[in-house]
Amino acid sequence: MKIQLITPLPSLVNYVSSIVVLESENLSVDTTLPLIAKGYPSVVFQLTASHVKMDNLVLYGQNIRPILLPVSGSALIIAFFLYPHTLKALFGWSAKELTDLSVDISLAEPARGMHLREQLLNAASLEQRLALMNDYLLRLTAPRKLELNQPVLFATRLIQQHNGALSMLKVQQELYVTERTLQRMFDLHVGVSPKTFGRICQFDAALQQLSRNGFTDMAGVAFQHGYADQSHLIRAFRDFTGLTPLEYQQAATDFPS
Repeated sequence: MKIQLITPLPSLVNYVSSIVVLESENLSVDTTLPLIAKGYPSVVFQLTASHVKMDNLVLYGQNIRPILLPVSGSALIIAFFLYPHTLKALFGWSAKELTDLSVDISLAEPARGMHLREQLLNAASLEQRLALMNDYLLRLTAPRKLELNQPVLFATRLIQQHNGALSMLKVQQELYVTERTLQRMFDLHVGVSPKTFGRICQFDAALQQLSRNGFTDMAGVAFQHGYADQSHLIRAFRDFTGLTPLEYQQAATDFPS
């Protein structure tokens, strides 16, 4: 499977963290692609073999459990990963209502008015599809400059900078807010508690390092990323992927390219 990383438009960099495109010419077997918790909600266009039933244009909220994307035959997935504090500002919904859920946004404005789903399905090239999705997100931010919640933006960036290995009391002190106030802000704008968001960031950092070093030195990675021991890292693996590290590594190896 071919993977492309695309830089967001300058006019969207306050909302879009990254853009990932996955393409496969002809998968020999029907399979699923797991979307593992990373702390970023996403707007995703999915195009795969016609016999696989799916919504083509989807908003994914924060996910704790892995999201399984069905892929079959020729497949294309375009994912715009949003910053964790942008859900409420962009879509108007409480972020907590979207946690571990996906929403077909093709019937909601402005996607419905611009016939976005139909245009994406009929587009002749990846470049056209990217332009359409950029236009959609730009319409979400227009005609006014959206007001992003600055305390939540600060808190999520602080937690990410420390890869989740940060006391939530420290975050409260930095913002001069109570534990309850911080919880309410995260419920509304992020969709998970500050502690859960920290656990997601901690696990994602550990997973990236394990992927780079071929899943060796589990104990060392656990220590480096603030886990009490290797067993706690394995428990986090089960929580966020449903698999042990060895099972995850084998599944990644077996995934058709």
